[in-house]
Amino acid sequence: MGALALAYESDSQYHDICEYLGAENGFWIKNDIWKGSDAAFEKAGIVVDEKARNWIIADFSCFENERLKNEAKYLIVVRMKENSLSALSCSANYLRAIRNLGKSLKNEPVSSFRDVDEKSIRIINESISKSEQKTFHKLKKAAVTLIQGMYDEQPELDKDVWHALLIPGVKLSAAIKRQSPSMSFEEIPTYYRESVKRYMKSLIYRRSWSLCKELLMYIRYFYKSFYGHSYEDGFQEELKRTDIENYLGWVAEDYENNNATFRSKAVSFIRNWLDFIQLAEFEDAPRKDITRLIYEDDIPRRERVTDTLEKIKYIPEPIRIALDAAIEKIDPPEMKAVYILLRETGWRGTDILNLRYDQCLDYVWNSHNGEYVPYLYDEITKTGIPMHKIPIRTEVAEMVRELIDKAKCKSTEDNNPDRYLFNTYEGKSKGLPYSKPAFAAAVQELIERQEIRDGKGDIYHFKTHSLRHTRAMEYTEQGMPISIIQQILGHCSLQMTLHYSKVSEDMLYKKWKETEKLDLFQPASPPPNPNYSDSEEIHYEFVRKSLDAVRVPFGTCFKPSKIACKNQTQVCLGCTSFCSTTEDLPSYDAEIKRVKALITIGETEDRQGWVDKNRVYLGNLESMKTRILQERIVHKNGSLREDTNG
Repeated sequence: MGALALAYESDSQYHDICEYLGAENGFWIKNDIWKGSDAAFEKAGIVVDEKARNWIIADFSCFENERLKNEAKYLIVVRMKENSLSALSCSANYLRAIRNLGKSLKNEPVSSFRDVDEKSIRIINESISKSEQKTFHKLKKAAVTLIQGMYDEQPELDKDVWHALLIPGVKLSAAIKRQSPSMSFEEIPTYYRESVKRYMKSLIYRRSWSLCKELLMYIRYFYKSFYGHSYEDGFQEELKRTDIENYLGWVAEDYENNNATFRSKAVSFIRNWLDFIQLAEFEDAPRKDITRLIYEDDIPRRERVTDTLEKIKYIPEPIRIALDAAIEKIDPPEMKAVYILLRETGWRGTDILNLRYDQCLDYVWNSHNGEYVPYLYDEITKTGIPMHKIPIRTEVAEMVRELIDKAKCKSTEDNNPDRYLFNTYEGKSKGLPYSKPAFAAAVQELIERQEIRDGKGDIYHFKTHSLRHTRAMEYTEQGMPISIIQQILGHCSLQMTLHYSKVSEDMLYKKWKETEKLDLFQPASPPPNPNYSDSEEIHYEFVRKSLDAVRVPFGTCFKPSKIACKNQTQVCLGCTSFCSTTEDLPSYDAEIKRVKALITIGETEDRQGWVDKNRVYLGNLESMKTRILQERIVHKNGSLREDTNG
């Protein structure tokens, strides 16, 4: 790399580009023609399709300016390493576009894409097909956007393209960091772009980056649909029910061949977006209330639970036993600890690989056993849990302690700045933990070496997430309450846990046999008629049939079944349909204790947003508890809820 120093210029951005191209022994920066057979592709983890092995993947020989050439190379390498551009697609679709771009820039008085006026650079050969011209302009725009974004010194969140690694405070898993994640607002119409960016600013610190990107994708689709059907700037403020009905028709047509969940999100995510800007009083929010624009029944049903369950893969018991027994022989051997922690906890692969050696293990006093019990700690980035912890067995804790000691000895601020437990200490992935695909490949290689076969006699195909599904089933079969399983797995909703935690057919039959025989062939006795002597109790038998009285946290909800719930994403405590009595006080005490603990954790982790949010919640809980102690029953509109029918 000594000769490459001549290419470096004083500015740090170009230095970073050249350093990036210096990976794989400097192949990318030294060579102007890249062939699919070059070893650098395999070293970089870039998959080259078999038929593209003898193809030229990219040709930069037409670039005369060295800096422009390296910036163009940087664009292509980054995209191939991020898997947003395959080697096959680069060769088939962009090979001629790269050459044409180099020729077009020969006579331009610019030495960097940071100075390129995208609209002024035209293709030299005007006789090429329209599809090639389109590819040329697409490549030119991508290069200008990427390089100008690197040199843009304005705050990252003011740009039209956000790079997650440049936004302090955004919680990213190690797997996401490997992808150099970005989020582009360039396809959002200029008229609404700042509003969408403001909305996303409110989400990126408390929701996962992948969810935010998914939300943005549907918002982009929303605007594209309306503008594509001749709507103009300002349409959103004047939205009417007929406009929404048009949108529902476009969704049904565009997503006809997609999973039902896609159609559902195309409506529900947009409803959340419009609801937010109304509540936040954005100037471009719809003037008509969102509940009168998009009804609850408008949201298509998501994928059926039965279909979801069919996608959940459990490792069959014989394979699980054989794999557990053979794990000592896995290669590389450091993957053994990853497997053990996945089997022990049931956590996601990204959560285990995201463990930090300086905070992943602690000992908590257990009054029942009269001893300190080891707990595994982690930040669950997907669901936004700042410090998730579960107990682990002593032998597992000893293994983790050994890993921590080794990591402390080998780690420096240069090779492991984020203090990963499973860190890569050298190479292009230096400072990042093992990748999930590398772990899955190691397990699959072990399965093939040990000839572990499925019921059909074929070599078993392993997927990392199947360990999580399998552990959830084991928890269920061993009688663990579903709410505890939810807490261990780190799920936001109980519904997701219910998807995972089924029982095997053998266990289902065993438990069924243990139940008592029902005496259903005897005359049924009439149900008892309870005497409600306490006037403060809720007379559920008198509740109007048009109301759905359902138990919710801290009380009962009396929302009419045909009316949409305005508090679906909020706490029910302030809702007029909510009722709470003295019998709910234990729930309040437990929740107050839990929220106080979360505030303490948030203060320790310097998560001020998390702390402020939970303090507001704590205040609501304590206020409601005080009212219950004073009034014994808090039940707005209570007189309207009962109908004795004479």
